[in-house]
Amino acid sequence: MHSSHIPKAPAYWSKAAIVPGIIAIGPMLPGTLAFGMAFGALCAQKNLTLAEVEVMMATVYGGLSQFVAVQSWPDVLTPGAIATLALLTLTVNIRFFLMSATLRPWFGTLPAWQAYPSMLLVTDGGWLAAMRYRDHGGADASFYLGGGIVLYFTWLFSAIPGFLLAEQLTDPRKYGVDLVMPAFYAAMLVPAWKGPRRAIPWVVSGVVALAVHWLVPGWWFIIAGALSGAISAGLMDEPEPQHPAGVSV
Repeated sequence: MHSSHIPKAPAYWSKAAIVPGIIAIGPMLPGTLAFGMAFGALCAQKNLTLAEVEVMMATVYGGLSQFVAVQSWPDVLTPGAIATLALLTLTVNIRFFLMSATLRPWFGTLPAWQAYPSMLLVTDGGWLAAMRYRDHGGADASFYLGGGIVLYFTWLFSAIPGFLLAEQLTDPRKYGVDLVMPAFYAAMLVPAWKGPRRAIPWVVSGVVALAVHWLVPGWWFIIAGALSGAISAGLMDEPEPQHPAGVSV
């Protein structure tokens, strides 16, 4: 039986799935640590204080969006500059709204005061591990929560060594840190592969983003790539489900 056809039980909480949830996100921790160290070094180069960095790590918790915001950080914070930074952060982080929506059939069976705060821990890696667990019939919400909390604190403290070692990390290519982001997101595409037809929006998004990056200065390629991928996916017709011969529906 395909995993997508496994009956899904309603969500519940127990201690049994906490450790398995932490183990599931274990392979993501080295990348998260390197990612956070690179961010801490970038913030030091932008003359942010360590306290400011840790407040951003704790409250924004956006990963790539934090890189985009700090790289675009102006010398003087004006209302227009703040609005621009907010728009960039929203654009990059909007994927978390979609990830949270995919968790609704699972976490929607919990009381709202338990389900909605849990969504604050949604990350790319944590979501991927949780969806694999759910696709195989898992229902214990502690699996997601255990891994999510460990990822959060790894990210929170990973910027500190990067900030303190900023002089040694002035050239990210020297240590391969510049490859962490593309390698991480490329690896995420592997389990998300559903066949060549479902990959068409990926190609559209990538081509449009590269074209805009070459033609238009700034970070517009992020918005263009996200919108083009979403629109192309929405315009695609779903194929009719295939049923074995002799089976009526």
